[in-house]
Amino acid sequence: MAILMRVCWLLVFAMVFLRVGSGQNVDPVGPDGGGRREMVPAMFIFGDSLIDNGNNNDLPSFAKANYFPYGIDFNGGPTGRFSNGYTMVDEIAELLGLPLIPPYSEASGDAVLHGLNYASAAAGILDITGRNFVSRIPFNQQIRNFQNTLNQITDNLGAMGVARAIGKSIFFVGMGSNDYLNNYLMPNYPTKNQYNAQQFADLLVQQYNQQLTTLYNLGARKFVLAGLGLMGCIPSILAQSPAGQCSEAVNQLILPFNENVKTMMNNFNTNLPGARFIYLDVTRMFREILANSAAYGFSVINRGCCGIGRNRGQVTCLPLQTPCPNREQYIFWDAFHPTEAVNILMARRAFNGDTSFVYPMNIQQLANLELESN
Repeated sequence: MAILMRVCWLLVFAMVFLRVGSGQNVDPVGPDGGGRREMVPAMFIFGDSLIDNGNNNDLPSFAKANYFPYGIDFNGGPTGRFSNGYTMVDEIAELLGLPLIPPYSEASGDAVLHGLNYASAAAGILDITGRNFVSRIPFNQQIRNFQNTLNQITDNLGAMGVARAIGKSIFFVGMGSNDYLNNYLMPNYPTKNQYNAQQFADLLVQQYNQQLTTLYNLGARKFVLAGLGLMGCIPSILAQSPAGQCSEAVNQLILPFNENVKTMMNNFNTNLPGARFIYLDVTRMFREILANSAAYGFSVINRGCCGIGRNRGQVTCLPLQTPCPNREQYIFWDAFHPTEAVNILMARRAFNGDTSFVYPMNIQQLANLELESN
């Protein structure tokens, strides 16, 4: 069965990659029977629970979301997405004209035609991050999983056609949240005693630089880097304050990381031939949504839709727990993650927003950009 699935997997990749490599347009029929204009051949996704869609389901891990009420608003129910419905990359995929990108752990047949999602809840830039949750797939292993994908495709289809298609594909990377929440800020980690905020940000981005360079050397050219959001305002952090207020200490803690990522991005755009990196200012997006919550239809901004304890942030969604009925009015779904409504808002801003939120260009412009081959 495994061999048969792999053969099917390679055949479908052959169809799209060889057509893209030969310059033909790829316009498969969408699930509703209508045509879909695909702006890129594929999207490859790397990250943590904000965009994981099932890679942890079969791991011996405490970081799982493959049970109700997760997925209560998703067609098909719980899948492993840490949301009531869509994640940010789900909406971005649709805006790019792609179907939803499947998890690496479940990829088979024509479901992998347009890329894979390698993200894993509790994963970090550092391999040691997230060990409290037992198993997870750190960024280094996610890259190795992509390399395994690439090796299998290239062995069967040839390097030139695959390289052209990979070079036109979007690589979405959202890493770093767990390196703070499930490493630096955890009392059973020594990290906080070893590094101040700037030193830790420097350590992270030094590693991040090497990891992204590896993806570039594997053929990736169009990168979307998501910065860290207002982590001091998530229900898990709010619950630690008797007054339920945002932690400015946590918000300040992550600023050096975001600044380092912007500097790294600028250096990449200058020094890596044929590549283009863009940065999603998630902090600014989230701050703007919080500041104008009523205008966006949100009436609950300081607690999760499901969860236990203060701000519904001390314990995350329990199996079969009944969540809030008015989910579209909540900014936060659980202790750590935004609702589908917020994910869709941020995805659309990333896709066609101006340079105050995504720069030096948005995802739509990146997808349409013709890069010089090298």
